[in-house]
Amino acid sequence: MSANPHAISWFEIPVTDFARAKAFYETVLGLSIQTMEMGPMTMGFLSSDPEAIGGAIVQGEGCTPSQQGTVVYLNGGDDLADKLARVEGAGGSVAVPKTDIGNGFGFFAHFIDTEGNKLGLHSMQ
Repeated sequence: MSANPHAISWFEIPVTDFARAKAFYETVLGLSIQTMEMGPMTMGFLSSDPEAIGGAIVQGEGCTPSQQGTVVYLNGGDDLADKLARVEGAGGSVAVPKTDIGNGFGFFAHFIDTEGNKLGLHSMQ
């Protein structure tokens, strides 16, 4: 097996209310999150594809949501507007609307999840 060629190999989104966060991300991303207890942590996997970059929502000691620091951009699909439109109905808020990056790099948006984390969405359209 070769090394992962991507700059990111795994990410974790800290949550305080696991059930609320799980419902939020399932609604916004349109996917079913598989849950697993890993020692003292509860994890909800955002991807089960072994070829994809993986990540999870995580609840446990030391998991503190934040709007400062690193921003993780989730895949917005063909057009991030579809996922962004579900953010407020799922209990989050839009911090930066869909914005053209320019130079053919696509579009981005920022949102605040139900836990208080700031994340991004990216799509080419």
